[in-house]
Amino acid sequence: MGKAEKAKVGTEERKGHTAEEKCRAVLSVWTERRKPAEVCRELGVAWTILNQWQERAMEGMLLALRPRAPMAEKTVALNVRLAVLLERKSQEGLERRLTRLQSKNRVKERSPDKPEESKEHGASKNT
Repeated sequence: MGKAEKAKVGTEERKGHTAEEKCRAVLSVWTERRKPAEVCRELGVAWTILNQWQERAMEGMLLALRPRAPMAEKTVALNVRLAVLLERKSQEGLERRLTRLQSKNRVKERSPDKPEESKEHGASKNT
């Protein structure tokens, strides 16, 4: 293939083909109505491009024909994941609130009216 032909093929590839054209090309090769070289020439694409289309078509069929998971399974998986996230977030929130409350209580305990009690409370908390 000369440079002019390669440039033409490159231009055609960048231009793109519709999904329908790709399907027809792949199916015509798979049903042996046309040879791959003929399809490539007609569409102005390299063999590697046609081969990619065939691979993608096969992957799409396999994906489309897989058994679908029942909705209940999907919901359970999502709910479990959400439950873990919610638990984690609520735990973090509770810890933050507890820390704030403890720090407020420490400030109140250290008031100048009761210096001895604050020492006793501090000692009892650490044990």
